[in-house]
Amino acid sequence: MESGFDKDVKKYFLKVLYSLSWGLIWMVAFITLGIYNELAFFDGKPILYNILFYIFITAGLVALIYYLYRTWKGGGK
Repeated sequence: MESGFDKDVKKYFLKVLYSLSWGLIWMVAFITLGIYNELAFFDGKPILYNILFYIFITAGLVALIYYLYRTWKGGGK
């Protein structure tokens, strides 16, 4: 039988785990696209793919921050 303390610790641990996991997924995804596929670098002038990459990375960061805010504010998991 779990006490209230155990449930609080489990809930906090899951928040930390989800936050780190989504942060790492965001980082790995955009590092892969940006560095390995060379979308983060400009060769003289930016092309459409570079601009779209930076739009998506910004939108992804905003979504990640919103998710983290909701999670730690109490509305998320």
